[in-house]
This record gives sequence, structure tokens and C-alpha cells, in this order.
Amino acid sequence: MPLSLPRRKFLTYLGLGTLGWQTASFASRPSASPIIAPESKIITPETIATSANRLPEFQGISEWINSAPLMTKDLLGKVVLVQIWTLGCINCQRTLPYVTSWHKKYAAQGLQTIGIHTPEFAFERDSKNIRRAMTKYGITYPVGVDNNFQTWKAYKNEYWPHLFLADRQGIIRYDHIGEGAYAETEAKIRQLLGQAA
Repeated sequence: MPLSLPRRKFLTYLGLGTLGWQTASFASRPSASPIIAPESKIITPETIATSANRLPEFQGISEWINSAPLMTKDLLGKVVLVQIWTLGCINCQRTLPYVTSWHKKYAAQGLQTIGIHTPEFAFERDSKNIRRAMTKYGITYPVGVDNNFQTWKAYKNEYWPHLFLADRQGIIRYDHIGEGAYAETEAKIRQLLGQAA
């Protein structure tokens, strides 16, 4: 099976941005950088000791779907899985069945799944379209609408999709870019859920 590249980097690689596909309405979008393959990063205790790996606060969320507004302090004591996605992204669509299944399987054990929907195209900014996609993919966990890329920037993100996994103290212990590594991600979820609150 061919390696699936994160959507933003793949489009940049093809040079579609230079063909006039972007319009002035996307001026607030962060600029793309060179293509890279999907990857996972496991945060070690040594890394935690030397850098700020706390789950960033959700910023500029215009609407929370399936939830009252969330803040990271409300999530302490839970293992938190954050997925940055957008509804038109095929890589995101392929990861959603895994994310929704982890939510169903592990929510009762303390996993809090949160989607951050950050659009690439104009139709992805419409709340009705987001809700339609959530119904289609069976998303029942909270989704924050990040139309102005403020949470995207707070997470220093450049990709769709991107998973971040934080422990019960709010420290990011793992992140994964793009599709794949599903068994690895689930194993990390199970490991963090096994830790004491």
C-alpha cells in the first residue's frame, strides 16, 4: 500500500498553491513548508524535563459542537486525544474510523477525545457542513471549530490530520502526523490509561 502523505504537505509538493488555487479568503492560512512523510513522535521523560510539552489551550474556537466550551484545566485527570482535521481531507476521513472507535472503546476508562476542525477551503468553514460530516463519520465527541487557525497555531501545527495524545497531567506524550500507526497509537492510549490519575 502506498505511503499516504499529510494533505497539506502533499498539496504543497504538487505546487497547487502556485496555480492560483488559493484565494484572498485564505490569507489567514499559515504558509506551507516542505513535504515530509507521516511520522510519530513519542515524548520521553528526558524531553519533558527540558521542554514545554503541556497541552496548549484551545484558542479562538468560534463554536463547540457536542460540548460546552472546553479548557485544558477541565481535562486534567483524563488522557486526552486531540485530532486536528478538516472535513474535505481524504487523509482525515481515513483516520476518523480509528479515532471514533478509540473514543467508543476507551471513553469510560478516562479517554477524552477532542476534534479541532480547522478548514482549508471555504465550504469547510460552514458549521452545517461540519455537523453533516460528524454525523456521517459517527463523531459524538466534542469538536471545536477553529476557522481562524488560532488553535492550529497554538499547537504549532502544519498538517491535516495531526493527533496529539496527552497524559492525565496534561503533558503531551505522543503525536502522529498523517495516516497510519494505528496500532502504535492505540498501544500508547492503553499505556496512558493504565497510569494512575
